[in-house]
Amino acid sequence: MLMEHRTRDGLGAWLAARRPGHSLPAPLYTSEEAWLADCDAIFSRHWVAVGLACDVEEAGDVIALDIGPSSIVILRDEEDRLRAFHNVCSHRGARLVPPGRSVVGKLVCPYHQWTYDLDGALALAPHMGVDFPRGLHHLKPVALRDVGGILYGCLSDDPPDDIDELAREMEPRLAPYDLRNARVAHEEDVIEAGNWKLTMENNRECYHCASNHPQLSLSFHAADFGYDPDSLSDGERAESDALAEAYRRHGAHWDAEGLPHAAVEHTVGWPTNFRTQRLIIAGLGESQTPDTRAAVTLPLGGQDRPWSGDMHLWGINSWNHVMSDHAVVFAAYPLGPDRTLVRTKWLVHRDAVEGEDYDLDNLTAVWRATNAEDAHLVALAHRGVASAGYRPGPYSRFTERALDEFSTWYVDRMTAHGYAG
Repeated sequence: MLMEHRTRDGLGAWLAARRPGHSLPAPLYTSEEAWLADCDAIFSRHWVAVGLACDVEEAGDVIALDIGPSSIVILRDEEDRLRAFHNVCSHRGARLVPPGRSVVGKLVCPYHQWTYDLDGALALAPHMGVDFPRGLHHLKPVALRDVGGILYGCLSDDPPDDIDELAREMEPRLAPYDLRNARVAHEEDVIEAGNWKLTMENNRECYHCASNHPQLSLSFHAADFGYDPDSLSDGERAESDALAEAYRRHGAHWDAEGLPHAAVEHTVGWPTNFRTQRLIIAGLGESQTPDTRAAVTLPLGGQDRPWSGDMHLWGINSWNHVMSDHAVVFAAYPLGPDRTLVRTKWLVHRDAVEGEDYDLDNLTAVWRATNAEDAHLVALAHRGVASAGYRPGPYSRFTERALDEFSTWYVDRMTAHGYAG
């Protein structure tokens, strides 16, 4: 108990030391205490991205996912319902399923063969006696929401109810793409040598994009991510004005087509942090590919709208780019104070055939390169914040406002869950 008080006192001091408009104090990025607190307060008590409906297409499809020290299983049951459970046997706590994908008829604990139906009910408990109350030893459920085909889970028994706001905004925005009936064309994991908050900060700004992401920058308009208006050259100002006019034209067209596009920021002051906006794709304007043309000839949802842009969605541990031809979904999971798993999935129409409807290298090239570049940057940042010379630096009010909001949200949520001392 004394150690717990000391840990919370230390965290409280670090949280209180955070200056508005600045990055976090070093121990909030680097310490074991902060990492464990993050796993408890953020990843166990908030809605985080955990997968996709199309990850578990048929009854018996299972994915197991580690979230900090915890693990969950997501599956589709015999009634075609999506379910999630803690990946913990009700007997003596053994993990039921290893990380990754599997197909099962029932969930069987490898330790003592306790067996569970796909609805979590205990079906078999060998050598426990005929009078053993199996009904009291079902798997512990995990709250799960399918929002337009993207799955969010919350380990808490009292999950935040503002997930309804995310669903209200994103269901109509994602509906045209029919992600629930898409297919994962490729999946790739990258282990970044940095704290998960540095991973998320890096994702929430494009201040670094022009000098670090040459392929991605071909499909991004830099002005979409902020700029100092007083520093623009005449050419840059003309480019910014042209982009604003393009958004007026595209906005009118998107409105006519019933495609929501306005920015929605549900960040500071809310448990479920998200931001969404429909962005114009630069270059030829169709997709985030090396030539900015669509990578897949069979569009998502069967819609033929190559001009529909990039439906951009940020979450607590995720970011997503949904385009007419394919979607790229990302989720970050904390492995330790200085290690973060970034999982990327490329989605295509369920009927799209590799080699006929798309080339896998072309589909994945931009974000595979970008992920590697980002992993390098996050490692640089983590090594820096862990050094004696680090002091929290100022965020640009023009290009890093989202980072300031994320850090503010983080401190608020940690405080709300009792870590402010």
